[in-house]
Amino acid sequence: MSLTLATPYTEAPAPALAPRELETLRHIASGCTYLQAARHMGLSRHTIDAYLRRIRAKLNINTTAELTRLAISLGL
Repeated sequence: MSLTLATPYTEAPAPALAPRELETLRHIASGCTYLQAARHMGLSRHTIDAYLRRIRAKLNINTTAELTRLAISLGL
């Protein structure tokens, strides 16, 4: 499942998030650290960091707080 959404920073829809990016976003929004998210997903912390960099770039989001707010608003 991919997700396409409009961000408050742009009028155009944001690029779709890949399933693993959404899963990463869910873990971070639920309060997991990068390492905890990595363990839950069976990945390295560096992979989680890469997913979050891609999410931030796609959605023009700069902070973890903004990512968490987005995830909560989406019901993730």
